Amino acid sequence: MGIEIERKFLVADEGWRAAAGPGQPMCQGYLAGGRRVSVRVRVAGEQAWLNLKQPQSLTVRREYEYAIPLADARELLADACESGLVHKIRFRVPHAAHVWEVDVYHGDNEGLVVAEVELEHEDEAFERPHWLGREVSAHSRYLNHELARHPYRRWTTLDD
Repeated sequence: MGIEIERKFLVADEGWRAAAGPGQPMCQGYLAGGRRVSVRVRVAGEQAWLNLKQPQSLTVRREYEYAIPLADARELLADACESGLVHKIRFRVPHAAHVWEVDVYHGDNEGLVVAEVELEHEDEAFERPHWLGREVSAHSRYLNHELARHPYRRWTTLDD
């Protein structure tokens, strides 16, 4: 079992792009996405994973991830997901002592750009990049399993 400690922010501007590595397109869907556990299948390039996350707090989750055959993942994405698919391109952006993951969403979530940083412990200090906007870690609507159910383009208001 792994523990994921993650903080999530909206991105204020395009300043991150100058330091970004190449983007990795991803497609993911949820076999289950509830309060107790989410079960995700993800395809990135020619690799695929099954992932289970169990929330412990707003920023901490138990995480289990397993590589699965690409054909199985594509079949699950096509036939078994409980809601829509999430399409995004993930960019890794080094800044100070951390590497940020910037997700640029497409499809039903077009227009949404978020940045996440993984931490070693909940109260770990980190340097905020100048391009970082408002923190949304405490807002469940920004979780990917929620974006699959209630896509960004259908939101009537951007306020939480």
